[in-house]
Amino acid sequence: MVAKVEIGKTGLFVNPVGLGTNAVGGHNLFPNLNDETGKEIVRTAINNGIDFLDTAFIYGQGRSEELIGEVLKESKNRQEIVLASKGAHKLVDGQVLVDNSPKFLRDTVENSLRLLQTDYIDLFYIHYPDESTPKEEAIGALHRLKEEGKIRAIGVSNFTLDQLKEGNQDGYIDVLQSGYNLLNRNAEDDFMPYTLEHKISFIPYFPLASGLLTGKFDKNSTFEDGRSKNPLFQGEAFVRNLEKVEQLRQIAGERNVGISNIVLAWYLAQEAIDVIIPGAKKPEQVLDNLKTLDVPLSPDEIAEIDRIFQ
Repeated sequence: MVAKVEIGKTGLFVNPVGLGTNAVGGHNLFPNLNDETGKEIVRTAINNGIDFLDTAFIYGQGRSEELIGEVLKESKNRQEIVLASKGAHKLVDGQVLVDNSPKFLRDTVENSLRLLQTDYIDLFYIHYPDESTPKEEAIGALHRLKEEGKIRAIGVSNFTLDQLKEGNQDGYIDVLQSGYNLLNRNAEDDFMPYTLEHKISFIPYFPLASGLLTGKFDKNSTFEDGRSKNPLFQGEAFVRNLEKVEQLRQIAGERNVGISNIVLAWYLAQEAIDVIIPGAKKPEQVLDNLKTLDVPLSPDEIAEIDRIFQ
């Protein structure tokens, strides 16, 4: 049995390895996705002890939520799953706009409930901040939805530290989701002192740096997608990053797991992080991610990895 952890102060207890589902129905994010494969990814997660699913309206403009809702309906174990979704995007004349107004947040929660075929969402995030809505007003709207039982915990994603502080004036924010990985550790200085002080759980996205922290690439690897414009994948920086990742291969070999499992285990050893939500494009990757639970890093290994990626 996996020892469950609480997400911050939410009262939500989960397997510390969850599932990020942007490749489940996220046809606007990835080419050539298959909806049946997406549903099989979710089934594989649930059937192997993952009980924390992270989705968002913008993943396929509702399609990810819809597919997850179908799997939860067939599995009949909604009560055992902690479901997170995110909203803030709306389509206007073919354009995607961001809206944090209380009315829109209520509408988007109601829409997510319908797509997910559920009467409550365990953790609902404002996915992106807009430029006009005062953040305490936006969070206040989610707090009212929480009082009504439609959501159980409140999160924000992609907020700046100032926006996080503004939104948290009444202490209502439970979770911050933001970019963080071993190659981009700014959150340790920017966010984590504040989230730790206020018992806000920090959930990293892009934990494997678009695959760079998996150990699957070498200096001859080429990329035709968004990675080609990512500074981590360019020139000398790319070569240096690969050298750092290569130093994890021995630890991974001794444990008989992938480099990605070592990286994910290091995150779970950080005080600010309770849970991780690595994604998967096929069911086997879900099972690979779960091997992270078999990797208790020693204090010396944690310190060594910290040193390599300083």
